[in-house]
Amino acid sequence: MNNDTSTPTARAVRLTPASAVKMRPVRWIWTDRIPAGAITVIPGREGIGKSLTLAWLAGRITTGQLPGIHHGHPRAVIYAATEDSWAHTIAPRLYAAGADLDMVYRVDVEHDGLIDQLTLPRDCASLATEIERLDVAMLAADPLLSLIHASIDTHRDRDLRTALEPLAKLADSTGCAVIGLAHFNKSSSDDALNLITGSRAFSAVARSVIAIARDNDADDGSCVMSQAKSNLGRLDVPSLRYIIETCEIETEEGPAHTGKLVFTGESNRSVADILSDNGTSADRRRAEQVALNAAARWLTDFLTSQGGRATGKQVTAAAKQEGVAVRTLQRACELGIAQVEIKREGFGQGSRWQFIDTDTLADDDYAPQPGLPFAPMPLHSGQLPERGANGSAVARMDKPDNKRHAASLNGAVSK
Repeated sequence: MNNDTSTPTARAVRLTPASAVKMRPVRWIWTDRIPAGAITVIPGREGIGKSLTLAWLAGRITTGQLPGIHHGHPRAVIYAATEDSWAHTIAPRLYAAGADLDMVYRVDVEHDGLIDQLTLPRDCASLATEIERLDVAMLAADPLLSLIHASIDTHRDRDLRTALEPLAKLADSTGCAVIGLAHFNKSSSDDALNLITGSRAFSAVARSVIAIARDNDADDGSCVMSQAKSNLGRLDVPSLRYIIETCEIETEEGPAHTGKLVFTGESNRSVADILSDNGTSADRRRAEQVALNAAARWLTDFLTSQGGRATGKQVTAAAKQEGVAVRTLQRACELGIAQVEIKREGFGQGSRWQFIDTDTLADDDYAPQPGLPFAPMPLHSGQLPERGANGSAVARMDKPDNKRHAASLNGAVSK
């Protein structure tokens, strides 16, 4: 047996009393939305202006117009992008957003005489040096996922943290806000954090998450921006609504066209509301409608076999045997999908289920009719009754007309 208990001395546990920790207030580069010295993730579907949001932020920070700690004090921005062309896309977007192009820096990495892209976590130390040298206020990662080293499995929480946690320390030590774009996966949920592609570590390590979604109920095709997570501040900040305008920019080689993000004010509908309408709730309503339609057809067949009427006990027993939920049958009746009414009998006698307008049936008709064996339609049948198509209309919420706030967001900040 090996009794050698010697251990390396390179590692040692150190304890620090909380009283020795200097407490600091949270500083915001965008008041109550994007904290300085931390990671913020902006997730959303394709084509709804995520990259334009980064360009808008760069425009406000480099000109000192963003409400927050840098308002009135222009600061530099480092922009790391891997999916779009700088000449055709990124630079025109920044120009259209009003950014000071001399203060926005493209980041590349020189390695063995070759130019490579920024890679996390191996380039964190060099990046921190440049952030401090240029007094950078924002590092934009478009998208954040593409900066992670290829050897890291971004779907494994522990692996991904090996890249994100050093980045979080970089942000904290430099005071720079790291803002990374992320994509929604194809699943359905009304929780934006659950939709971020990759490991849950993206939203766990981030101190702030600002989700974006297109409001399909909006007449102007606008999108909504909502605070989905805020570990350092308020979560109840108002959701914002914006549209995307097309801009023409003159270049030495002719006009170029790009998009520009324009805020129109606050929104009564949040991203969670939109995702609920478009995603999980829509799927749930669809599934519920199918179940109600099938239950209505089953109940119609069953009551037909019983001569138009049956006691609650009869319905319950038959439904249980066929695997039909009685509550689903009741809802089908309540919503008018099944043309059946449920009447309470005398005290303690239960209920009676019957087709609507069958009160004139004789008592003898209460029993099953000869020659009408019960053979309900299978619940998996795709043949649904027309009345099952009924559905309640979704109420549309009015969009606020907050022009002053929109003007403030777009650059005319009230003094």
